[in-house]
Amino acid sequence: MDDFTNFAELAQGSQHPPVLVIIEQHVLARTCILNILKRELIGFEIVEMATTSGLNWISGRDIRLIALNIGDKQITDPSIEECLAVLAESCPKASVAVLSNRDDDATASAAMQRGVRGFFPTSIPVEVAIAGLRLVLAGGVYRPLPIVGQNGAPSLKVISEYPEAPALSGIHEGNGVTKIVPERAMVDLTPREQHVLEALQLGLPNKLIAVRLNLSENTVKMHIQRIMRKCSAHNRTEAVVRWSRRANGHALPSRVRSS
Repeated sequence: MDDFTNFAELAQGSQHPPVLVIIEQHVLARTCILNILKRELIGFEIVEMATTSGLNWISGRDIRLIALNIGDKQITDPSIEECLAVLAESCPKASVAVLSNRDDDATASAAMQRGVRGFFPTSIPVEVAIAGLRLVLAGGVYRPLPIVGQNGAPSLKVISEYPEAPALSGIHEGNGVTKIVPERAMVDLTPREQHVLEALQLGLPNKLIAVRLNLSENTVKMHIQRIMRKCSAHNRTEAVVRWSRRANGHALPSRVRSS
């Protein structure tokens, strides 16, 4: 089978579709996540369970991703480290994504250091989370860039992670909340660039994008470079996430420092 086949096409052509696993102890939250993923990630079998012990009955299946909700716990919590160890031993080929109520950079960094491929704070929009999951499934790594406030300072200056990123302003709204407001929108994409971006959102490689859009691979690479430049992104993964945030009306994540 062609290595560049779309995930959904792989699923349709196989008797047993690839599996996504949700590990969440609360029934209501687990059901909500399950329904969203079934709607957004067609072609996968979505399996839900309360703990890692449920992995035994799906051993031998093609598990592509395991999403573990750690709630308020730290990554360094012994119970979470034990869960991650079990996942690594039981499903060594599966990517692991962590859903956390914490959105600090230290927690995200600690997760990445432990082999987690996706870190998803519950504070991000669901559209961004879905885009991030697609990137992880495509072999990428997702984590939001940190937004750091300094002691509730009334005046903040935003320093972008990327030199060419759009200028942003920080507005202190009290109660430790800082609203990030874009001063200049990203440059709009051409219709062809939008088609390429849609293919990138599906996690397709350059070769398959070229076939899909009837373009040469060099032309595809050129479009991707332009998309990255317009999104002020370092790679295709960042470009998809940053454009998704822009399309959904959310400010691009950037570092915030006191002026």
